Amino acid sequence: MKIVTAAEMREIDRLTTEQYGVPSLTLMENAGTAVAEFALKHFDFNSVCVVCGKGNNGGDGFVAARKLKEAGKQVSVVILAKSSNDLRGDAAEMFKKFALKPQWVADEGAFSQGEVAESLKADLIVDAILGTGFKPPIKGVAAHAVSLINSAPGWVLAVDVPSGIDSDFDEPVEDNAIFIHADAIVSFTAPKPALVFANLTDGPVAVAAIGSPAKLVAQNSHLREDVLTAGDFQVFSGPRKHDANKGDFGHVLVVGGSVGKSGAVIMAGLAALRSGAGLVTVACPKSVLPIVAASAPELMTVPLEETTDGAIALLALANREQWLAGKSVVVVGPGISRNKETEEFVRDLVGVCSETLVLDADGLNAFEGLAPDIQPDADVSPLAIRVLTPHPGEMSRLAGIPTGQVQRNRVSVALKMAKETRSCVVLKGHRTVIASPDGYVWINTTGNPGMAKGGSGDVLSGIIAALLAQWRSQIKMVAWHPEWDENADLVSPEAESLVRLVSKQDPEAREIKALAEEYRKSQDPKLLQELQAKTEMKISQSITLLNCQAVGQAVFLHGLAGDVASNLHGEKSMLATDIIHCIGEAFAVCEEETFSKFSYLQR
Repeated sequence: MKIVTAAEMREIDRLTTEQYGVPSLTLMENAGTAVAEFALKHFDFNSVCVVCGKGNNGGDGFVAARKLKEAGKQVSVVILAKSSNDLRGDAAEMFKKFALKPQWVADEGAFSQGEVAESLKADLIVDAILGTGFKPPIKGVAAHAVSLINSAPGWVLAVDVPSGIDSDFDEPVEDNAIFIHADAIVSFTAPKPALVFANLTDGPVAVAAIGSPAKLVAQNSHLREDVLTAGDFQVFSGPRKHDANKGDFGHVLVVGGSVGKSGAVIMAGLAALRSGAGLVTVACPKSVLPIVAASAPELMTVPLEETTDGAIALLALANREQWLAGKSVVVVGPGISRNKETEEFVRDLVGVCSETLVLDADGLNAFEGLAPDIQPDADVSPLAIRVLTPHPGEMSRLAGIPTGQVQRNRVSVALKMAKETRSCVVLKGHRTVIASPDGYVWINTTGNPGMAKGGSGDVLSGIIAALLAQWRSQIKMVAWHPEWDENADLVSPEAESLVRLVSKQDPEAREIKALAEEYRKSQDPKLLQELQAKTEMKISQSITLLNCQAVGQAVFLHGLAGDVASNLHGEKSMLATDIIHCIGEAFAVCEEETFSKFSYLQR
């Protein structure tokens, strides 16, 4: 789901009305209805006070108040204005449909009136004062309203963004900032930066579709940043065919483990199986293999030559063709140790591996100061991708910069490393960043502090490998080859399907279709040459994009499974293996939310 600025959101609303004929009052009606439905879904209340401003945010509040009254709730409405003459635009029009008698508050003294003070004691307060058009600081009667609402006894639900917040703000808010401390937030159409980055609430945050076409959002969003949601699983987690077999879902190879660290490869392997991989093999030192084999009968094993201290030896590469054969995705690093010979093994393996590769833990540390060496060779399959999964400390070693600098510039550091290594970079932590080598970014909002325990990263690597192993068959891309055949159709069915899929997020892909139509009419050889070049480039970009999206969905699934585990066991008590056990329920939550009216940024 694309992140949009306030200016982009205004343009999207305008174009929704002008180009698609959706009246702005209909958008407001849909927004207010979504607020009421969200309130009824997430709060147990009888009385509700809707505090409205003069603009469109207040208009949303008028609709929400009307809908909540129809739902049988005891509703009071406070409007921060002298009279209806102060209301602006669609809010003024929507107020004409308003049957409830509001309480008008034009100055701070009016809050002491008996009716207003009593209304603010409601079970739930809906903050519909200021929306995305606001720029701090908040002043006057609105600031006083914020103070009173924050000290009120009831729950608080913010409409679009909490009043007092600049919706374009992309950093955590300062401690002395004046804004509504909401228990939940419901926004519309697309997430705004502050909802993703500003840590505005510990409660649920959701976005409701209210009538703007998705492609209109794509065309007018220029941040090149998405936030991950359950709805994206429609592409990557469709139903399996009745005649499916294990070969349809990929074969993951986990390379790692050492004496004392056998659990890492076990967790990565089990996570891959729980996430849907058809087959999983663990390649580990000979002395570790019995532990791995005994841990789960579903895991196949390959013994590797080992060093004197029980880590993988360089000699293990001699048989690499045998244990790499037939594998869809290779995970390198869990529990592999920092033995110098093993680090050389890792670097050599990464250099010769032509399959999709996930590099994690000490596999990343083997490239300390050598990050450019991770780049794949030019002859590596375009369907393959390299994925790096550093935590801030590992990123510090890879990038050669202090950890504090990594944390202060998470998006830019991840993008720089992705470009430098031509890899998809997963910079782990609060709001994990997934950066593509083409400069696109996804932000993950699932997960919790209980996942800050040994083994969580190994589980993530297994989930990433499993989803990468499966996605091509699910979108019918297995048979696609990049070579151009002049005697074949202009675009193969698989490639055309891929371009069509990506064009939902990349409007430029439509140029290919227009160019193809022009060539069909003219048969101009120069147009054919141009079409070939643009199609191959777009397909390559599309494959990279979809690979990175699959990685992003794995990060989302991992965090969501962690949230389920936290609900079951508590943040302090949950274990990394609990995340594995909760992957199935996380899939179920994703499927349920895919068809929900609300896309959750936070639960």
